Amino acid sequence: MDDDYGADDELLAAMAAADPTPAARSVQQPTPTRIQQPTPQRLDKAPPAASSAGKVVQPTPQALPQKQSGSTILVSPRQRGNPVLTSIRSMPWEYSDIPADYVLGLGTCALFLSLKYHRLHPEYIYTRIRNLQGKYNLRILLTMVDIPNHEASLKELSKTSLVNNVTLILCWSAAEAARYIELYKSYENATFGAIRGQQPSSYGEKLVEFVTVPRSLNKSDAVAVVSNFGSLKNAINADAEQLGMLNGWGGVKVKRWQSAVEEPFRVKKAAKRGAKASERSARLDQALPLSRVPLRDMPSAASSSRQSPAKDTPSAEKTNEPTSKQFQFMDNTDDEDDEEAMLAAAIEASKKTAQTEEATRASQTDKDEQLSGGIAAALARLREND
Repeated sequence: MDDDYGADDELLAAMAAADPTPAARSVQQPTPTRIQQPTPQRLDKAPPAASSAGKVVQPTPQALPQKQSGSTILVSPRQRGNPVLTSIRSMPWEYSDIPADYVLGLGTCALFLSLKYHRLHPEYIYTRIRNLQGKYNLRILLTMVDIPNHEASLKELSKTSLVNNVTLILCWSAAEAARYIELYKSYENATFGAIRGQQPSSYGEKLVEFVTVPRSLNKSDAVAVVSNFGSLKNAINADAEQLGMLNGWGGVKVKRWQSAVEEPFRVKKAAKRGAKASERSARLDQALPLSRVPLRDMPSAASSSRQSPAKDTPSAEKTNEPTSKQFQFMDNTDDEDDEEAMLAAAIEASKKTAQTEEATRASQTDKDEQLSGGIAAALARLREND
């Protein structure tokens, strides 16, 4: 039974060869990747070499940017209630503790002064200028002319401005003073060309600028003048009828043009003194320096008056009379006549001085001749006695 139903050995071997059992596969693990760290980078400069490790290296100085001033006008609390502040509209302003009344830039300040207040408190402005202590390069004295008799006060302030290096600017209203303050602030960082403005370069531009100097004349009028008359000389010599024929020229423009070209360069008072000046110019060769005027301060005249005899006293009094009258005339004239009066006084004084010196030399010569004659007579007598 075992042979009929039992498994034969050869059969089992053949089955084993025909259907082999699969071998167990080995599980392969993935190879782990290696993480590489990044190389560190230096953010600052490399240190110096080992040879200079003991040497101290000083840092290089860096130029700091220039401090820019603000765009506002700094106003002192002293100016609270001043009508000038209400007229400042184009530039912002704010109160600040400053020694000046207005600060208009890094090196610009302004002091405000009313002549009416200055007449009551003349020491006020001197104290304010002293408190500035030279902190600003440009110091402006903005003066409000609000009194009728202002000549003496302005003369005093002019001298003070020259001594203390202050710029004196006059204004007649609060709006005008505010406009000055705004202009100084707006031109704080402006260049020379921006302040000066565009200047004419060509001949045509200069000609147009010259013709438009009279009021109400514009560029078209200047072009009409040159195109009709051909040259500026013919336009100046033209009469009123020829000018009235120009396009756009009326009676007002013709009158203003003629008054501008016919007006003398000197004032009318100078023309009246022309005849006197021509007479005085003939005696300039006898004139002395102005430093020797007035006559009472001249050493030669003083010595001649002491050495002159008693008989010359009336003539000396007559000589001094016109001189005193001339100086009295100088005191009563206006400022425009001072220079001419001083020149006339110097010429007259020099002429009188020359006459006095000649008289003195003549009297001295007579004395010398008398003395020499007396000495000769005495010597003759001595010889006769011998």
